[in-house]
Amino acid sequence: MALRDLAVTKLRASGALIVGLLGAAVLLGACSSPAPAGASAAATQAACSQVSAVLSDGPDPQADPVGYAEAQILPLGQIRTSDSQLRAAISRLAGAYREFVAGNGASHGAATAVAAASKQVDAICPGATS
Repeated sequence: MALRDLAVTKLRASGALIVGLLGAAVLLGACSSPAPAGASAAATQAACSQVSAVLSDGPDPQADPVGYAEAQILPLGQIRTSDSQLRAAISRLAGAYREFVAGNGASHGAATAVAAASKQVDAICPGATS
């Protein structure tokens, strides 16, 4: 019987240790929760401001569309954001501008790609491409 009592005591101690470790893990998890949505929204808004600033610089897009597109490619590529959708939209816009420049502005497909990519950026950053 003494052996059985010893085994039960060890089992209870092991169970208490496991419960204690799980409790500690839960408490630590609560302390290291992800950043609130507001912080993420603020970071996205900051990136949107950068996009707007980049797209407002360069030659006049109506007077020199190819020069304008060419002037946007490098600065767009330098924008960093943790928002994966915005990062992808910026990348598509820079790629569309590259196509537009490569076709010297004469490619209807490249112009369509620029318009589509601009809409994607504007869906995340309203008015950034206007």
